[in-house]
Amino acid sequence: MSAPAGLTRQLRLDRPAMLRTVFALHRRGAGDPTHRRIGDIYLRATRTPAGPALTKVVAVGADVSARAWGEGAAWALDQLPRLLGEVDDIADFAPRPEHTLLVEATRRHGHYRVGRTEAVYEALAPACIEQVVTGVEAFRAWRLLVTEFGEPAPGPTDDPSSAAYGMRLPPTPEAWARVPSWTFLAAGVEQRRSRTLVSTAKRATALERTLAGSHEDADRALRSLPGVGAWTSAEVRQRAHGDPDAWSVGDYHVGKNISYALTGEVLDDDACTELLEPYRGHRFRVQTLLAMMGDAARRPRHGPRMTLPTHTPYATRGHS
Repeated sequence: MSAPAGLTRQLRLDRPAMLRTVFALHRRGAGDPTHRRIGDIYLRATRTPAGPALTKVVAVGADVSARAWGEGAAWALDQLPRLLGEVDDIADFAPRPEHTLLVEATRRHGHYRVGRTEAVYEALAPACIEQVVTGVEAFRAWRLLVTEFGEPAPGPTDDPSSAAYGMRLPPTPEAWARVPSWTFLAAGVEQRRSRTLVSTAKRATALERTLAGSHEDADRALRSLPGVGAWTSAEVRQRAHGDPDAWSVGDYHVGKNISYALTGEVLDDDACTELLEPYRGHRFRVQTLLAMMGDAARRPRHGPRMTLPTHTPYATRGHS
């Protein structure tokens, strides 16, 4: 059987495309069924307002080639420039000269733009799963649950020779709301996190409307939901709303790494928030630019690594 042709689109940006950085924000680990990278090919399975879509994106410099399949293919291609940061405004961003690593990061990667998926609940569901646990545990749970409750993505996902083989759409809010509590537990997601995921699924339609307002309004709406705090709101707004100020406050590592990169000292989140105040409006941009500098922007680690929890059924069965 021949693969469906799909729709195609060619874009030329006013800067080099940074597909690796853009797509890495949305990919939950190497085994994420909804996002995949193979060489220079980036694939994304999503549910658009027009229906499901699978998009394949390749870029050479500022030239971007895309193909999309499914009922939402045209919507996904129309939205692609915004996903790649077309509407991000950096006019009033400038690193302070004393923050030499940020100055260098801006020199190297100043063409980075914060993109937006315009899919709020798709960003919120994995953020709920990732609350207060290690990435390894969260990514495993996401993979297991999407594989069980998502649907095959459109396009050549049933073709073993395709880069998209086996990719799946994230579950709908309705599907998330029907996941039994014991199934969450079996995937390693305890009740506190699953309760937030399920309760917010019932507000998914209202959450999508936050895309039409300001980033501040979106933050207030998200944080009004039980179980959604500053960190979860920021993780959603970074991805769905393209909020360049939504830094990952409350993250176990981010504040420490930012403060170390800017001052050479490891500070807590309160001190890091004060340190970032001159960059208000661009604090997530600062976080991302520094992260692009790799080990130079990461604090030395002398203590033990965070351990995986042992209280869930998945953990107690001895899975790795």
